[in-house]
Amino acid sequence: DVQLVESGGGSVQPGGSPRLSCAASGYTANTCSMGWFRQAPGKEREGVAAIRRYSGTTFYADSVKGRFTISQDNAKTTLYLQMNSLKPEDTAVYYCAATIQCIPNWNETRTVNYWGQGTQVTVS
Repeated sequence: DVQLVESGGGSVQPGGSPRLSCAASGYTANTCSMGWFRQAPGKEREGVAAIRRYSGTTFYADSVKGRFTISQDNAKTTLYLQMNSLKPEDTAVYYCAATIQCIPNWNETRTVNYWGQGTQVTVS
């Protein structure tokens, strides 16, 4: 199994630039990609960004492209999401996710094998 623990959420003013972190432990070697999803009140969980752990290829939702940056540390055990120019519509619970298979539809929740507990980001 893989355990994921997020940190770094909180209340931020519009235009703020917080960074989320996700510490991964357990059998992470068999995961192809890690990413971030978010869920706003009354909405479905959606993919925000993902990174292929070994190639470093990144993927972004159109809504965050150019504002958010996903990255990982050299040991590939900590995932980051640098969020810039935050907007009120970015308010959501942000979840760290890990996927075993390398598949193109990175932003579909059904492809995720492991989830973190989530961290709230409120922009107001």
